[in-house]
Amino acid sequence: MDATIHDALQRSLGTWTRRWLLVGTLVAGLLAAVALVAAAAPADRSFTELSRTVQSLMSVATPLFGILLVRDLRRAPVRLPVLPTVLAVGLPAVVIGVAGVLICAATLALTPADVADDPWRFAGTTAVGGVLVQIAAGLVGTGLGLLLRSVVVAFLATIILPLGLFTLLGAVDALRPAQPWLTPFGSVRNLFSGQMSALRWVQWLCVLLVWGVGLNAVGTALLHRRDRPAGH
Repeated sequence: MDATIHDALQRSLGTWTRRWLLVGTLVAGLLAAVALVAAAAPADRSFTELSRTVQSLMSVATPLFGILLVRDLRRAPVRLPVLPTVLAVGLPAVVIGVAGVLICAATLALTPADVADDPWRFAGTTAVGGVLVQIAAGLVGTGLGLLLRSVVVAFLATIILPLGLFTLLGAVDALRPAQPWLTPFGSVRNLFSGQMSALRWVQWLCVLLVWGVGLNAVGTALLHRRDRPAGH
């Protein structure tokens, strides 16, 4: 199992395509941070405001690392355990999350323009939240990669399904309170507010269980069912 995990970790960023994907994701985050600092009002030039947009933008690409890892799993000449692949997506996710923290911090610290009165308020919670958002995005990628064979369809689903559920719940007043319990977008808003109460942490854990653990569990069961010989 240790060797399998090591192999999965190597594959997570082990090809030029994935390295360029990582570079492109970080460059997009940097450009977004610079543009936001240049265009935003002084009151919006804070670490929390920057992180909300930059980390959310980069989290769009993070699931693709998980989807590509699952594609490797499908193409393997022998059946490999799923868990190492699911765990391995944590490497690019953490790299993107930490890089996002550094990008936002450096951009804010180096800006010559006026900033918010307390630009580093809730910086610690927001920094942790940025990394958690990327890890959750990576797990959504592995989960939908297991459920859907096509890389393109799985990637589109990582955007359409969470956004669609968030929009659907928001369209009905009685269902709107369920957004932070059931949708990544709802919990992300809380994480990047910097004001995380015990209730909000519980909501985040519920979202992680549904979109991180749940999707991967169902996807793993479906993969094993497909691989099972007929009649067994």
